[in-house]
Amino acid sequence: MAKHAADTVLERLDSTLSAPGLNRAILIVTLGALIAHFAVLWLGPEMIGSVHAPDFPLFVLFVFGGVPILAQLALKLLRREMGADFLAAIAFVTGVWLGEYLAASLIILMLTGGQVLESFAMRKASSALNALARRMPSIAHRKTARGEIVDIALDDIEIGDQIAVFPHETAPVDGTVIDGHGSMDESYLTGEPYVVAKAPGTAVLSGAINGEAVLIIRAEKRARDSRYAQIMNVIAEAEQKRPHIRRLGDQIGAWFAPAALLFAILVGYLSGDSSRFLAVLVVATPCPLLIAIPITVMSAISIAARRGIVIRDPTVLERLPTCETAIFDKTGTLTYGRPELVDIVAGSGFTANEVLRLAASLERYSKHPLASAVMGAARDRNLPLDAVSEASEKPGQGLNGQVDGHEVTVTHRNKLMKSAPAIAKLLPETTAGLECVVLVDGKYGATFRFRDTPRTEGESFVGHLGDIHHFKKVMLVSGDRESEVSYLSDLLGIPESLASQSPEQKVAIVRAETAKAPTLFMGDGINDAPALAVATVGIAFGKESAVTADAAGAVIPEASLATVDELLHISMAMRRILLQSVIGGMVLSVLAMGFAAGGYITPVAGALLQEGIDVIAILNALRLALKHDIDADIMAKKRDEV
Repeated sequence: MAKHAADTVLERLDSTLSAPGLNRAILIVTLGALIAHFAVLWLGPEMIGSVHAPDFPLFVLFVFGGVPILAQLALKLLRREMGADFLAAIAFVTGVWLGEYLAASLIILMLTGGQVLESFAMRKASSALNALARRMPSIAHRKTARGEIVDIALDDIEIGDQIAVFPHETAPVDGTVIDGHGSMDESYLTGEPYVVAKAPGTAVLSGAINGEAVLIIRAEKRARDSRYAQIMNVIAEAEQKRPHIRRLGDQIGAWFAPAALLFAILVGYLSGDSSRFLAVLVVATPCPLLIAIPITVMSAISIAARRGIVIRDPTVLERLPTCETAIFDKTGTLTYGRPELVDIVAGSGFTANEVLRLAASLERYSKHPLASAVMGAARDRNLPLDAVSEASEKPGQGLNGQVDGHEVTVTHRNKLMKSAPAIAKLLPETTAGLECVVLVDGKYGATFRFRDTPRTEGESFVGHLGDIHHFKKVMLVSGDRESEVSYLSDLLGIPESLASQSPEQKVAIVRAETAKAPTLFMGDGINDAPALAVATVGIAFGKESAVTADAAGAVIPEASLATVDELLHISMAMRRILLQSVIGGMVLSVLAMGFAAGGYITPVAGALLQEGIDVIAILNALRLALKHDIDADIMAKKRDEV
């Protein structure tokens, strides 16, 4: 208990000492002290009592800026840590001890300046993520029992409240329309490039942008539990998680710091010149290692966010370029997950077009994957859609509504076998693919048969994985029928496929492949969540994935293979720029150590040189945040073909 309390106190003290506000204050004091030092050196008196006058501002700096550094040094000693900044702290103490006050002051400038630059660069790199939070309103319009509209804070919304969403406003919570007819733009949440019609009984997602009409919705969740809030929580986790590649930087610093300290001691002993010892320590501080890594990672997360990719775990950016096996789920991953209507078997007394017109009119208000297929078929046949006075869709109960005076129900075979066995006997035999049953005024209207279609970019995406991204093995693992899986694998050129696999079997397959080589698994993020968790990298597809696929390291709501290709290229660019910054900075530091050991670099010059190396590393790391030419190979190929 005492040890835990002590650790808590140390963590709080460390957090206070490394706070951005304190670092900025110390930086301002440092710059002021250095300006005052040179001003007094140029214009002021030579002595103030027994103190060399130009050094007086530096003594003030040592009190306000040096004490926090010494406190941080003491914390590191208690934790037995010897990172890169440990060297700088030792160099500061040595500079003061040897009377190299200007060099000691420049070390403070180097440390605080680097931390302030890092904080600024991190904010710049994550600016795209911060923009997501600004999309949500700060207030909501609650309709009271008297019919009045009262503005309330989002956190005050309760389940069951009636909320008014005015034209062009963003829906504050998940809910159900209870009054009004209109439309909402849900493209940001779903990736579908069109607006969704809204009528009483239809669902509303928080974050969706309302159209021209006022809608009254009943809140089904609190604001903090709604779709958009959960997506924001997922993104916040990505910023807070400490990636493995950062720990690798700490490990490099852990061996480099004692090696550099030993080298500095050896140089000082052999040369008999303590200033060389100090100069080696000053230039040995590998700040690029500590600064460039987090900036590069956050830049990659930012550019991914701008392209509709949510990085939940930053380690995926490091691991993706190392993956050698790609395993795909079928439905919603290599296929659109939006089947096409391929056949209509009409019941007695009905025509195919008649039932399709009624069903399509109702499906405008549905979120079911088959809805768009029904509406697409109606558009292809130029069928006019009728007015819908009421629509309701409850999980497991199907879609119901009043269409042009008819009661229309869209349901499935299994439900009819339990609730209406007499109607179930009228249904045609089952075939491969998906189907739904339409009832009109309680009578059997028609059976709609669907087939999921492969993504247009699927073949080119799968085909380039080996040549461009160095995958050695590609697999298709699905729970669908053998005929469907074999058809798709042959069409896309996937050499190995497994059908009728349960979630448990998928986990076993992914785990076995991961034991052989780093593995990338892509699925819809719901039934595939266990497999996503055991893969080296898991990518969840689809609009539901951002909330339910907690096991995935990255989420692509748009469910596009071109976006996956962009993610692969982002990770490759991140790794390349990171290695450039780290290795380049380390090489420059080592070269500077050699010159300092030879007496060619003074402690003051070494501090200035190290500051320059820091700036170069930061600017190189920020290149990724400003990069706009990362593009999918398959998209570039399409442009070339056009």
